[in-house]
Amino acid sequence: MAKNTLGQWAEQEAVKLLIIHKYKILNLNYYSRFGEVDIIACLENQLVFIEVKARTPTQMGRAFEVVNLTKQKKLIKTALIYLQNYPQYEAYFCRFDVIGFDLHHKIAKNVQQDLSQISYDQSWIENAFTLDADLINL
Repeated sequence: MAKNTLGQWAEQEAVKLLIIHKYKILNLNYYSRFGEVDIIACLENQLVFIEVKARTPTQMGRAFEVVNLTKQKKLIKTALIYLQNYPQYEAYFCRFDVIGFDLHHKIAKNVQQDLSQISYDQSWIENAFTLDADLINL
């Protein structure tokens, strides 16, 4: 495996997981003025916006727990921009998932390294949060 940062590695592992489960990957690292969605995928009539997180044992909490309210708002607003730009998906059911990787060993987060042999626990939370007008305060 090529050398990557932890975030790149986690996103690559998430894509592999999604493909195994028959998801079609539409976009990676989709940016708007509000932020970024790591992965946008679809499965049948569902459009899934996915946040990917990786954590080392030195950090408090599990990987999925860091997707706080502020991050959720940014993801939702970015998803709304995506739907404006890709109206062919407006009839799809939209879902927000979080895929987390909790590593068993300490590693440097931003240092390029070979992560092919790293051990971890993976969690995938479907419908981690919902599109709520009160939440986004448009």
